[in-house]
Amino acid sequence: MQNIRQLNSSSGPPRFRLKLSDGQHFLTYFLLATQLNHLVEEELLVPTCVCRVKKTNVNTLSDGRRVVIVLDVEIVKSADESGGIIGTPTLYTDGNTSSPPRSASSAPESSSSAAVPGPSHISSSSPLPPRGFGRGFVEMSPMKMSPMKTLPMKTSPMKTSPMKASPMKTSPMKTSPMKASPMKASPMKASPMKATSTSPGSTAKVIPIASLNPYQSKWTVRARVTNKSNIRTWSNSKGEGKLFSFDIVDESGEIKITAFNKEVDKFFSLVEQGKVYYITKATLKVANKQYSKLKNDYEMTLHAHSTIIQCDDTQGIPTTQCDFVSIAELYDRDKDDILDVIGVCVSADDVSLITTKANREVSKRALNLIDTTGKMVTATLWGDEAVKFDGSGKPVVAIKGARLSDFGGRSLSALFSSTVMVNPDIPEAFRLRAWYDREGYALESQSLTETRSVASGAKLNWKTLSDIKDEKMGQGEKAEYFSCVATVVYTRKENCLYQACPTANCNKKVIDQQNGLYRCEKCDREFPNFKYRLILSANLADFGDNQWVTCFQETAEVLLGHSAETLGQLRDTDEDEFEQVFQKANFRTHIFKNRVKLETYNDESRVKVTVLEVQPVDHREYSRRLLANIHKLAS
Repeated sequence: MQNIRQLNSSSGPPRFRLKLSDGQHFLTYFLLATQLNHLVEEELLVPTCVCRVKKTNVNTLSDGRRVVIVLDVEIVKSADESGGIIGTPTLYTDGNTSSPPRSASSAPESSSSAAVPGPSHISSSSPLPPRGFGRGFVEMSPMKMSPMKTLPMKTSPMKTSPMKASPMKTSPMKTSPMKASPMKASPMKASPMKATSTSPGSTAKVIPIASLNPYQSKWTVRARVTNKSNIRTWSNSKGEGKLFSFDIVDESGEIKITAFNKEVDKFFSLVEQGKVYYITKATLKVANKQYSKLKNDYEMTLHAHSTIIQCDDTQGIPTTQCDFVSIAELYDRDKDDILDVIGVCVSADDVSLITTKANREVSKRALNLIDTTGKMVTATLWGDEAVKFDGSGKPVVAIKGARLSDFGGRSLSALFSSTVMVNPDIPEAFRLRAWYDREGYALESQSLTETRSVASGAKLNWKTLSDIKDEKMGQGEKAEYFSCVATVVYTRKENCLYQACPTANCNKKVIDQQNGLYRCEKCDREFPNFKYRLILSANLADFGDNQWVTCFQETAEVLLGHSAETLGQLRDTDEDEFEQVFQKANFRTHIFKNRVKLETYNDESRVKVTVLEVQPVDHREYSRRLLANIHKLAS
């Protein structure tokens, strides 16, 4: 690359014009697609670097000039490695690149290419020719000439009269076979206006969504509708109106389309979610990110001349485009981020009604989603989505465009613009279903969303370990609940495992009958097997104090990083490895949610702290809380 220059733009993302050279010739008609702007901003795409242009799109401007939109580029060598400009390239002028295409009547050499139909469909996404514009640009010229120069001749009745046709066809080069037998010409050629209105993809150039930009004059996209809103109305000082919007996707990207007032009546019943359409003659403008969360710098608005035609050829058009974030990653994302999430719905609350501040009742339903990371999060559906959701069979649920909240730890909420898909036909859903049916169903998941304590009915509050003694916590009639950030100082491996009843709802210790059977006194039954259960004693410490706590099965497994069954096998087969498990658990910091209660045993009263949940530390949130406490103390 010889040079790069930012174009002046009053609105929208910056655009960059490139001067590219192959060592022999150079051209300056290259424009970087906005989705590749990060290469310039990160100083990867800089002058004298060597790059491989992998995907382009050719656009013809209204004045006949052509611009190459670079859709995909690979940096082969950095500017430091290349050692400067390669060769002594000169301006490439072959192929009429420096001026608009001439008419067919003044350029006999172009009539042969004009007789070849369909070059406008070739260059929508093709690798760049090796010599600048090259032959691909020459073959583009009939697209501009045919509507103005050949169509009047094809539709004129004068062609049926030899006397009229003879003076117009003095050159033998003009009498192509297609013109000599007009009855064999395609119907689209005989009726160009009809073709434009019924099949825009047949006459206009179909281009990828990712290459749309304000520099284009004519374009058509072929894409699938992935989300369609209901009709909304508004009323303000400027008047009343209505609108609806829908999202479309193709193999390159996605974009939002909005229709207002008369266009709502025209297009709302025509557009159906899941179907593929040709869309053309819409207005392209900079996206309003307040209302559009798609990864596109632009959005479309339909007007009176816009055309939407259903396309029967759906091959190569994806059903949706999602950038899924694992549930475990939600800890590292910022509040109010818009994310795509997929998980198995292991449980769903009943629909409830809440009253908004505008005194309007809205339906609400909470889902608990789990994915392959073993983490669980609560996602809330609203309105019709909440009412019609069926959680039977533990379906796979994908939410495109959910808002991340820090309410109760980490939780998700579907928005008006979100797309909720139940058992979607996508590879991620199939992989997730296979994982859950194979092993996920038996996993003890850890929720990222705080739940209210059943006993106290209140959210857990933050304390330090010294507060347990200073505030005499748990010494009343009811147990108290608190959360703390603490480090495991010591874990006691002695007597941490016991053999329990194998039935699902009984954890009573069994008695070895010494005959291959194990007896459960509670169930009054003998079993040929047992299950291991954990009761782990651990000492926690923070900056002010330390405290012995008790961790039962689920929390102990999280703390030790192994299941009770695995630990039982290690204890019986590999004592050294069993010891290492406890050593590795020491000096690790977690968030502990605890229950504290004064208990009496053998006439001795002592405060017992039981760990209810163990979570990783979100250092960002933890730091914010510490800063808030500092400001509170300082004031």
